[in-house]
Amino acid sequence: MQFRKITIIGVGLLGGSIGIAARKRRVAGEVAGFVRSEKSIADCEKFGATDYATTDLLAAVSNSDLIILCTPLAQMRSLTEQFLPTLKRGAIVTDVGSVKADVVRELESLVKKSGAHFIGSHPMAGAEKTGVAAARENLFEKAICVLTPTKKSNSAAVKKLEQFWKSLGARILKLDAAQHDLLVSRSSHLPHVLAATLAGLVLDPKQSKQQAALCATGFRDTTRIASGSPEMWRDISMANRKNISRSVDAFVAELKKFQTALKAGDAKAVEIFFATAKTRRDNWTAKATSISSE
Repeated sequence: MQFRKITIIGVGLLGGSIGIAARKRRVAGEVAGFVRSEKSIADCEKFGATDYATTDLLAAVSNSDLIILCTPLAQMRSLTEQFLPTLKRGAIVTDVGSVKADVVRELESLVKKSGAHFIGSHPMAGAEKTGVAAARENLFEKAICVLTPTKKSNSAAVKKLEQFWKSLGARILKLDAAQHDLLVSRSSHLPHVLAATLAGLVLDPKQSKQQAALCATGFRDTTRIASGSPEMWRDISMANRKNISRSVDAFVAELKKFQTALKAGDAKAVEIFFATAKTRRDNWTAKATSISSE
């Protein structure tokens, strides 16, 4: 048992998966959950995500050794300010947010004033489905979990948090928060923007009635993540807007190169476009498969 008590604030897909994994792997003596409604309390119990859940934030956090914020980014500061009065000295506070710079900057100093430690986390795992019903124990198995400690971070707390994520099956990568936000703007945030754009364009009611019938496996696979939470992706887009905007610019520039070759009837350039993408993705897939099988 690594922690006597863990508190999950927001028991959805990620929070629920953390809770299920922590309970089954005996990482904590007790897993508490903070939720917004009585129905959510029943769902936490039904799916085994927590030992108990409550709509009382202070009760959920009281005497907790590890508090994990699993809410939309825009709610994290407000919730942290609310539970500070009951925060245990020496406790570790972390989050699962997809954007780190603002969260780290705001919460690190707030939490430190209460004698506790904030270290940012971002498990690179998830799905387009939301809610605790979609949670599963193996969600973090062999997934990268980025930690974003700063020069002010307590080294013992960082090591303890690193061990926590490893106990759930994750592999740890430590990055500066700003570097993290730049990299995920390309590999995580941009794909969501593209999927949403494609789904919105092709499935526009103004298109012909036959259009949707011709959307098969390729379209379904490419747009799968467009079914993610609009609230969550609004917050991510706003919090990382500068990096995402630059990534969109870079993507549009590449797309225009392809368009230029297409308009010119340059078959060789078009083939190179697809061949380069195939080679790079195949190499990435092979490397990822090799790592996951270790």
